[in-house]
Amino acid sequence: MKKKLAIIGAGIAGLTLANLISKNSDHEFMLYEKDESLSLDEGYGIQLSSNSINVLNHIGFKKISEENIFNPQAIDFYDIQNIKICDLDLGQFNTTESKYTTLQRSTLIEFLKDDIYTQHLRFGKRIKEVSELKGKVLLKFDDNTNDLVDIVIVADGIFSNTRSFFEKKKNKPKFNKAVALRTIVNSKTKLNINEDRISLMMGKNCHLVFYPINKNKDLNLVCIIRSKRYDPDDIKSLVEKVVNQNSNLEKVFNGELKSWPLYSTPKILPSSNDKVFYIGDAFNGFLPTLAQGAGQSIESAFELFKLLQKERLDIQNDYFRKRSIRAKLVRNRSNFNFFAFHLSNPVMQKIRNFFMKFLLKRKSFIKSYLGTVYKN
Repeated sequence: MKKKLAIIGAGIAGLTLANLISKNSDHEFMLYEKDESLSLDEGYGIQLSSNSINVLNHIGFKKISEENIFNPQAIDFYDIQNIKICDLDLGQFNTTESKYTTLQRSTLIEFLKDDIYTQHLRFGKRIKEVSELKGKVLLKFDDNTNDLVDIVIVADGIFSNTRSFFEKKKNKPKFNKAVALRTIVNSKTKLNINEDRISLMMGKNCHLVFYPINKNKDLNLVCIIRSKRYDPDDIKSLVEKVVNQNSNLEKVFNGELKSWPLYSTPKILPSSNDKVFYIGDAFNGFLPTLAQGAGQSIESAFELFKLLQKERLDIQNDYFRKRSIRAKLVRNRSNFNFFAFHLSNPVMQKIRNFFMKFLLKRKSFIKSYLGTVYKN
């Protein structure tokens, strides 16, 4: 049966769901964004595993120019001195149609907004009140407009404001005592890395990830550093924690640096309203140490879309059960990586490196640890 939907938040999760509905269903919908425009941060790279690309193929991902994406074939693991430990073949998770892909976030957002920007996207929409009317949800916005819908899909991120209108239980994100830095590094960094691959360097209380984001091989750098506090005006001291371990890394921080504190949501809580669903980081936010943030936003949108198509009566419970299983799996893997990548004791680092060399040669381990995450 045709339904009217309101999607709150025009990030990757909300835009993906909007495209799936627009191209593959008869549901009526509107996408509401509180900001006055979409965030098109050119310097923000993202990684998408094959399962995410498989979803995006349903909405025409192939039309993105190949010049604006890259398909790294492997991840190389290094210690902080740039000495290679081992590598992981990413090709084993690929299919002919769906390959591990890196690109700029802005490239993905531009693709996702193209077919819905005019008719289905409204900016400057902040919810000020919600209520139920004749079995539906009435949304009132602070610009004195409103919408009466059958279902509300909340996709406004880890600090979701919309959740507070529907839920009594608080699920306040917690600071993970770590800060992320990002910048774009031009190719030919003169570091001893293969710029056709993803490179991950592990140091004391920090790790760095380099990866190409287009055919020009401009490299996205994300550096995660443990820190008990976040001071955006004191990024220099964070960089020093890394550079003091390897002075050759100083040059990769010469460009424009952007920073943000790392938060995650401590619990995975079901919706208390059978007409309200949470996707992306609004469902559960976790650490970026498995490179699954964008991927899980895309996945959760697809999971909900498929259930909406089936028109089952128990859709709320079915969605929460399936999504929480996936979210817990990714959260646990991300938390373990956060621990393993940042070991500070030299002896523990050597033990970690030994086991990485051993385990990444074992197909059974790879299938269990990553195959379950990357499955289509």
